[in-house]
Amino acid sequence: MQINLPGKVKQIITELEAAGYEAYAVGGCVRDSILGKTPDDWDITTSASPMQTKAVFRRTIDTGIAHGTVTVMLDREGFEVTTYRIDGEYEDSRHPKEVTFTASLAEDLKRRDFTINAMAYNDRDGLVDLFGGMDDLEKRTVRCVGNARERFTEDALRMMRAVRFSAQLGFSIDTDTEHAIMELAPNLKNISSERIRTELVKLLMSPHPDEIRKAYDLGITAIVLPELDSAFETPQNNPHHMYTVGEHLMHCLMHTRADRCLRIAALLHDIGKPASKTTDTDGIDHFHGHVEIGEQMAGEILRRLKFDNDTITRVKTYIRHHDDQIDPNPRAVRRSAGRIGEDYFNGVLELKRADCLAQSMYMREEKLDGLDRVEALYQEILESRQCISLKDLAISGKDLIAAGVPQGRKIGEILSKLLEEVLEEPARNTHENLLERTKTLMSENIKE
Repeated sequence: MQINLPGKVKQIITELEAAGYEAYAVGGCVRDSILGKTPDDWDITTSASPMQTKAVFRRTIDTGIAHGTVTVMLDREGFEVTTYRIDGEYEDSRHPKEVTFTASLAEDLKRRDFTINAMAYNDRDGLVDLFGGMDDLEKRTVRCVGNARERFTEDALRMMRAVRFSAQLGFSIDTDTEHAIMELAPNLKNISSERIRTELVKLLMSPHPDEIRKAYDLGITAIVLPELDSAFETPQNNPHHMYTVGEHLMHCLMHTRADRCLRIAALLHDIGKPASKTTDTDGIDHFHGHVEIGEQMAGEILRRLKFDNDTITRVKTYIRHHDDQIDPNPRAVRRSAGRIGEDYFNGVLELKRADCLAQSMYMREEKLDGLDRVEALYQEILESRQCISLKDLAISGKDLIAAGVPQGRKIGEILSKLLEEVLEEPARNTHENLLERTKTLMSENIKE
């Protein structure tokens, strides 16, 4: 097995070896190279201590020196170089009490999470695979190094990582590894919201975001996203649906492109349905008010997971409008785009389409045809530069002040009135016309 190491990675390994130390590319970069993927970054492990590594290279940064990691800088590009280490006893499902440096590559690889991530490589020794990583790559299996319960007790987040790697690579999870997750999933309560969020986003952005279903099956979401468990346990006896709420969310994810906010919105857009479910006398389920409830719940979930405000705002906007009825005529599309906002409108349409494709076949053709027409009309509106918001008006607040409108609330009222008229008839959006309408509105106000 030969891996084509980047020139700078080779340089770091070569210089460490020339100084009398061992050095290898290790972990995910080795795994991805074997799979024919381009690694996002290259990690290097070495028998040199952090101070010895710093002595070999001219420019280094102490990024994690207590845990053996220094970043070697070559032409403004950084590479993490970590000393072989043995982790001491873990006391919080996350941090070892102590870290001991070792001269043994085998000891270092033994502490890693999964066999497919516990391989090392350099050009001199070739592939070092002590735990069957190559076999598991060929079997397309995610399996812990050694005892799965020990690995997950050391760091509970590894349970989410198992599902994430399964989703990213399209692999299955080893049976013993699954059993250990089901047993130890409650330990995820000890993991910070930020780390949970990072793994969840990586899973959602993978080629198989619906593998979050596996996280539900293994008991992970019961700890990190219990609202999703309620969704999986809520049937939808309604002509428009053929799945539980949770399964509908999974299918919606499958029809959503890999955009971070869209995928999050797809996961959470119907999260309010369990709390709003009613059943009529004919046995048909209804979910009146689920949009408002879902928007509020989504905000609470995202804040709990420490998402940034921009993401929260965008996701809540998508959810708030995903059930809007938009008639396929130019006036209605202009009004909807103006109400929702140009920055969000395309995303709302994408979510509506994914939502439709995750429903039953009942009226699906009509729904998709309506969406096609709305999307086509919106493109025409954009291409012809029709006004859909205040910023598109051919007149501004300054123009109104110059025309004699007193500063204050009246300016906003007149601009809103002008926008309403332009949304009805785009041809009215000229400076001359709007100035005349302003004078008329002012005189009408004076007469009143």
